[in-house]
Amino acid sequence: MGRGKASTTRTLSVRVKIVPAALGDLAEGASFYEVQQAGLGGYFLDSLFADIDSLALYGGTHPKRSGAHRMLGRTFPYAVYYNVIGDTVVVKAVLDCRRDPAWIRRKLRHLE
Repeated sequence: MGRGKASTTRTLSVRVKIVPAALGDLAEGASFYEVQQAGLGGYFLDSLFADIDSLALYGGTHPKRSGAHRMLGRTFPYAVYYNVIGDTVVVKAVLDCRRDPAWIRRKLRHLE
């Protein structure tokens, strides 16, 4: 900082809320991966929750698809669908990207 200039830090308080349907999606995904290999379900959850936690900083920056922002998972082929309402990011679905796109659109419409 230059001389005579005060350092200012701006902190935004953004909450991330996961609706019950999205928690069910996460549980379903974890069960699927746990069947594939012991311990993989836990790794799936750790990875997706880390992605979801990042929405406290990056919520609202992702493109909209089917009426919601869509963030692609970094490790697993899943997408996190969410809306920003005031100072809250509301995660409404966490869906496998390998599903039929028409199924995904129907699922998201059902959650509105």
